[in-house]
Amino acid sequence: MKEVIRLNDIRKSYYLGKQELPVLKGINLLIAENEYVALMGPSGSGKSTLMNILGCLDTPSSGQYILNGKDVSRMEDDELADTRNVEIGFVFQQFNLLPRLTAWENVALPLIYSGASKKEREERARDILNKVGLSERANHKPNELSGGQSQRVAIARALVNNPSLILADEPTGNLDTKTSIEIMDLFGQIHANGNTVVLVTHEEDIAKYTHRIVKIRDGNVESDTVNTTPLLTNVAP
Repeated sequence: MKEVIRLNDIRKSYYLGKQELPVLKGINLLIAENEYVALMGPSGSGKSTLMNILGCLDTPSSGQYILNGKDVSRMEDDELADTRNVEIGFVFQQFNLLPRLTAWENVALPLIYSGASKKEREERARDILNKVGLSERANHKPNELSGGQSQRVAIARALVNNPSLILADEPTGNLDTKTSIEIMDLFGQIHANGNTVVLVTHEEDIAKYTHRIVKIRDGNVESDTVNTTPLLTNVAP
């Protein structure tokens, strides 16, 4: 099985004056292509720092992070930015949509950096919106969308560059229970289509949809277990 993520003894410390504050204390982790993984941990466990490193938003103090065969732990900022845009699709709790742009324009944003023409950007964005069930809302702005619709737009934006990794940070944190289930159904479809999905959550009910649960505590991997009975989602096309 092809490896997407390999973490070798990842450590991260911050400094308050001369005082070292270790947050990650030697994380080792392998995630293969088309895995569906939940990263869990209480506040202060280090899971947010780990997510930022996985997403190339931060670099480790020491250790090695291999993403699709490339050592991103030693990359400069420009290389990291390129890697983020090409390899990783982000989904955030707050949606992070630009209020003045329509749904399709928000989805098309990552394509600007890849040099696609405006026509190609619009075609690909509308196609992805159709796949997440929002084709009829393509010309609506974020203030005209519900929370669930906004998150679907954010997921479409994450998918538009066909990244090797979907990284979702508390993607149902601002949604009600019914809408959360709908969004998890959508993640189930994304995984069933062959995508590698890593979902950061503190909610046990959400983690139960994934196929593997990695728990972080005090900067270490506390447990790494296969979920033999994941909650079923509607993965029909």
